[in-house]
Amino acid sequence: MNLSVSTLGMPGYTLDRAIETAVRHDCRGLELRLHPDTGVHAGLSAAERVAVRKAVEQAGRQLSALAGYVRICEPGPDEPVVEALLADLRLAADLGAPGVRVFPRGADPAVGARRLQAVAGTAGELGRRVLVETHDLMATGAKVAELLDAAACPDTTGALWDLLHPWRHGEAPADTLSALGSRLAYVQVKDAVSANDSTPVPMGSGSVPLEECGELLRAAGYDGWVSLEWERTWYPQVAPVEEILPGAAAWVRRYSA
Repeated sequence: MNLSVSTLGMPGYTLDRAIETAVRHDCRGLELRLHPDTGVHAGLSAAERVAVRKAVEQAGRQLSALAGYVRICEPGPDEPVVEALLADLRLAADLGAPGVRVFPRGADPAVGARRLQAVAGTAGELGRRVLVETHDLMATGAKVAELLDAAACPDTTGALWDLLHPWRHGEAPADTLSALGSRLAYVQVKDAVSANDSTPVPMGSGSVPLEECGELLRAAGYDGWVSLEWERTWYPQVAPVEEILPGAAAWVRRYSA
């Protein structure tokens, strides 16, 4: 497994500082949150895109993913969702990120499947994937697998397993991994107080079954990206990400296949 870190845990950081943090803590990758506050978003000019990619590559790092906020299953017309996702996919291609994270934000897999199919041609041409996170109304592996199966475009889609959400919605880690199967393309790791209190805590000090998840991933031979998603943007009172990264690095080393 390869360690990455999300800029969600770095509110107020410049891109240069985020890259320096990744380098200092031996993260091979950086997951960039797409938002005006981070300076990375689909509105970047061609020159700005070149500058971002150059900064990452000169530091000897890779972009593991772009953390987008497109709501792939949200009720409403398809066109705005498809256009936003296409813009994020083109940004990913320009920056050198292999995929774009999306949220479900809806419960109907047919809606999301239709939109995933609509972008599949462009995603394939660009060599990028849409990563559907186990989140909100499709928080379990079973629900995300249902969506991806309905879309039936495995070359341009994949599942992002956020280790917190399926567990806190009652799905055992073994069941999540079994449901996702070959669809699993990316992992976000974190620890939290409890299933009812998602306040972030240092790795191994909370209630998320990280040891069980790690053993399952190792047994499955998972060798993809594991990104520390330290949610300091939403919980400004928690420790800086620099204090949490050593624990994440140790977890990745312990459970790498």
